[in-house]
Amino acid sequence: MIVTVIFGSDGGATKGVASRISKKCQGRAVDIKTATMADFENCDLLILGSPTYGDGTLQTDWEENIDKLRGARLKGKKVAIFGTGDQESYPHSFVDAMGILYDEVSGLGATVVGFTDTKGYDYVGSTAEREGKFVGLALDQDTQSGLTDKRVTAWLSGLI
Repeated sequence: MIVTVIFGSDGGATKGVASRISKKCQGRAVDIKTATMADFENCDLLILGSPTYGDGTLQTDWEENIDKLRGARLKGKKVAIFGTGDQESYPHSFVDAMGILYDEVSGLGATVVGFTDTKGYDYVGSTAEREGKFVGLALDQDTQSGLTDKRVTAWLSGLI
C-alpha cells in the first residue's frame, strides 16, 4: 500500500507527527509547501495533517496552498486526516482544521476514513466533530503528548 502524508507545520509538532505516521506505515511525508498533484493522487491512502490556529483556522501553509488540494482528483480516494491542537487554550476550536480539511476532501468526492472517538479529550467544541466522532485523529501535543504514540498506532491499525 502506498501512503502519502501531506502536512503543514510551523512549530514542528505536526511535522513530527507526520514523520511518525509515515514511518509506521512505510509511507512518505510531504510538506504542503512542496506537495504536487502527484503527491495527492498517486497513493492508495492519502493522509492530511494540520495544526489548528487561533480560533479555528488552517495552518498558514495550508491556507496558502489549498488550491493544490482543490485541484487534485480525489473522487473515490481513501483519505484520512489528523490534526494537532490545544484543548486547554482553545477549547472552543479544538482541532477545527481537521473539520476544514474534511469538508474540502468530502466536497471533492473522497472517501474519508479513520474517524475516532471523542472520549479522553476535554474541549468545548470542534468543527472536526461530526455525529459524536472526530473526522480523524485528534492530537494534543501540548497537554496529552504522552498519548500520541498509542493513539497513532491504534488509528493506523484501523487504516492499513
